[in-house]
Amino acid sequence: MRTILAAAMIFMLSVGLSACGKGDQSSAARDAEIQQKLQGAMQKEQQMYQGMQKGVENLKKKSPEQKQETTK
Repeated sequence: MRTILAAAMIFMLSVGLSACGKGDQSSAARDAEIQQKLQGAMQKEQQMYQGMQKGVENLKKKSPEQKQETTK
């Protein structure tokens, strides 16, 4: 979650800086491109986070099974 917030802050800063002294059309196109890239990065990060959660769940499920197998 921290990285998502950091990415959002970077996006807002880049939008603010790119708007300084530039034409509206070119900055709007760059802003849209930056926003698309950030959204893609955030989606990848969310998928990675969900994958890690599934991995932890699988490890928790396997842990009791392994304890039972070793006690047999």
